[in-house]
Amino acid sequence: MSKKIAIIGSGFSGLSAASYLAKEGNEVDVFEKNNEVGGRARKFCTGEGYTFDMGPSWYWMPDIIESFFGDFGRKSSDFYELIPLDPQFEMVFSDGVMNIPDSYEEMTVLFESIEKGAGKKLDDFMKDAQIKYEIGMKDFVNKPCHSWFEFISPKMAKNALKLDLLTNFSQFVRKYFSHPKLIMLMEFPVIFLGAAPKNIPALYSLMNYGGYKLGTWYPMGGFSKVTDAMMQIAVEQGANFYFNSNVEKINIENSEAVSIMVNGEEKQFDIIIASSDYHHTENQLLSEEYRNYKPSYWEKKTFAPSCLIYYLGIKSKIPNLKHHTLFFENDLELHTHEIYEDKKWPTKPLFYACCPSKTDKSTAPENCENVFLLMPVAPGIEDSEEMREKYFNEMTGRLEKHTGISDLLSKIDYKRSYCINDFKEDYNAYKGNAYGLANTLSQTAVLKPSIRNKKIKNLLYTGQLTVPGPGVPPSIISGKIAASEASKIN
Repeated sequence: MSKKIAIIGSGFSGLSAASYLAKEGNEVDVFEKNNEVGGRARKFCTGEGYTFDMGPSWYWMPDIIESFFGDFGRKSSDFYELIPLDPQFEMVFSDGVMNIPDSYEEMTVLFESIEKGAGKKLDDFMKDAQIKYEIGMKDFVNKPCHSWFEFISPKMAKNALKLDLLTNFSQFVRKYFSHPKLIMLMEFPVIFLGAAPKNIPALYSLMNYGGYKLGTWYPMGGFSKVTDAMMQIAVEQGANFYFNSNVEKINIENSEAVSIMVNGEEKQFDIIIASSDYHHTENQLLSEEYRNYKPSYWEKKTFAPSCLIYYLGIKSKIPNLKHHTLFFENDLELHTHEIYEDKKWPTKPLFYACCPSKTDKSTAPENCENVFLLMPVAPGIEDSEEMREKYFNEMTGRLEKHTGISDLLSKIDYKRSYCINDFKEDYNAYKGNAYGLANTLSQTAVLKPSIRNKKIKNLLYTGQLTVPGPGVPPSIISGKIAASEASKIN
C-alpha cells in the first residue's frame, strides 16, 4: 500500500532514498533547508563567472554510482559525461612530485621505479583489495546492520578472513611496501574514511581498488551534475522537492512519528526518514525520551575531520598544476595525530588542491582558473577568521612554490572560505564535521548508530553518520538501505 513519506535533507542519501521509495509508488516529499539540492555536494556560482563544487570532488567507485542509475533503467551518460583523469592526481613531496597515471600498467612501472619489487607487490595488493571490494561493496555494506547475524552466510563465512577486519590498515600497507612515498600514496585514500590509517581495518584497502584500479573520474559540469541527475531520477519517479524548508520538529504520538514542523507549519506523514545530521535530528527535532542515544554517546565517538576550504577564482592560468594535487611535503602521521588525538590546528599540515578548470572550461572564465583548497582539521576546535587566514597564507605559499607563480595573491579574482562554523550553520553538522563518523573497527557495521529509531518504528536515519559510512557511494547505498527498511514498515 502506498505511504506518505517525508525525507529530511537532499544529500546523496536523501536523494537515493527518495528515488527508491517513489519508484515503489509512495508519495515522497523531500525537505531541504538550503536553497538547492545536494547537501554537502551543492554548488555555487559567482558574479565573476566561476562555478564551484562545494564538497565532493573525487569521483571514485564509478560502478557503485552507475548501479544507482541502473536500478532506474538509466545510465550516468544520460545525464553527464564522465572523463577519466590522467594523471589521476599528483602528489607533492618535499623532494619532488609523483604523478599517478590512469593506466594501471603504468602505475606498476612507477611503483617498480620507486622500490624494487613493488610493481609485483602492487599486483598482489590489488588482487587482495579486489576481493575486499567485491565482498565489501556488494555484500558487506548493503546490510541494515540490526544484528551480526545478518553477516552469517556461506559466502561471508568463506571469505571472513580475507576481509582483514582485525588487521589495521597501516600494518597491512607495510606488508607490501616500505618506501615512504608508496606508503603515503597507499594510505592517503583512507583519509576519506575519517581516521588515522593505524585505526582503520585493512578491509578498507578496497578504497585503493575503487580509486586507483577503477580510476579517478570527473563529471563534466562538476559534481553537482550527479546530484542534479539523482534529483531528476527522483522527480521522474514522482518525488516532490521543497527548498528553503527547515524541519524544526518531529511530532510523536503514541510512540509513532505523525508529523513534522516545516517553517512553522505542521505536515503529516506515515514514515519519516532523516537524511539530516543524525545528532541534530535526535537532539533538536526529537524529545529526549525518543532519542536513540544520549549526549555522552556522541562525545565518545570518533568523528571524521572537518576541513578548512578556500574557493578561489584566479584571473590567470596556473602552470604545473593538475586537476587533483596532494601537498604531502609534511608528515601524514603527525597531521592525523593532531586531528584525532591532540585535536588542534595542525602545526605542519597537509592539504589538497583541486583545479577543475584544467579539465572543464565551464568552471571558470576564459584564461582563468577555478581552485579549491582543502585542509583537514579536527572537528570542534575554535574556528576564527584569523586562523583561516593563517593557513590560507601557508597553503597559497606552497601552491606558489609548486607552480612557480610568485604573485598568486595579486591574481585572486574571487575568494571565499568555509570551515567548522559553516558546516554547523549549513548542515547542522555535529562539531562541524565534514565527513561523518570515522570507519574505525569499533564504529563498523552493527557498531554504527542504528538506521532505525529504536523507540519509534516509523522513523529512520540515513547518511554518513549511520550505515554503511562516509563517502559518496556509501551514502547512496545508505539511502537504498533506508528505503528498503521503510518498505517493511506496516
